[in-house]
Amino acid sequence: MDALDRLAEPGLDLLRRVDTLLAAGAPEEHRVWPLLRRMQVLPGEAVRHFLELRPAPLADAGHGVRRQVHGYDDVSTTLTDPVLWSGPAAEAYGQSRAALLRHLDEGPESLVGRLESTAGYADALADWVEGSRLALARALADVLRSAEAVAVVAATSVLTGAASRPGSAGPRVMEAAEIAARVLAVLCVAYDGAETLLRQWGPSLAESTWRPSVVGRPRYDGVTRVGW
Repeated sequence: MDALDRLAEPGLDLLRRVDTLLAAGAPEEHRVWPLLRRMQVLPGEAVRHFLELRPAPLADAGHGVRRQVHGYDDVSTTLTDPVLWSGPAAEAYGQSRAALLRHLDEGPESLVGRLESTAGYADALADWVEGSRLALARALADVLRSAEAVAVVAATSVLTGAASRPGSAGPRVMEAAEIAARVLAVLCVAYDGAETLLRQWGPSLAESTWRPSVVGRPRYDGVTRVGW
């Protein structure tokens, strides 16, 4: 259980009240509007979805991917065993074996390189989730202690009249909009971070393409066949 888990219950209760007030509308030109348009969700629902993000499964996935590298190491070791035969066929085999070794584990575009990049991406996402959850927890702690929270709770505890009619500007909508803006701003920064990670890691996560070597086939009747 982290800080966000400990604040989830009181935070979601406050944001449910904020969502109720915002259903009546928000002040024109308030900074919450661009945030609402971008997120396409009210703060209460946004936080509920974000609570489902956990760093541990992503970190475990990274460890699992790295364990696969050992299998590739074993295959590479087998392929580097000396060949006790010679001749054109042995030479062709050696070229094909070298191409396979390069595909398995030579550089960032090899299979091992892609596995390591995938594990690194999982680790980066786990760090992103952990940091974003901490930032959201801090934002919730701040709004829960704020005067706006007191006003919102008081207003929604006796919610009647104009505040219950969608499209009307009920009491304490300004305070609700301010709380919503503070929470949604943190979530926007978090999702910007996720998009940045995808742009940074995307090229390293592309499919590893097999490029076989072109080898010459032994001569038969004066003909050399290529690419056998």
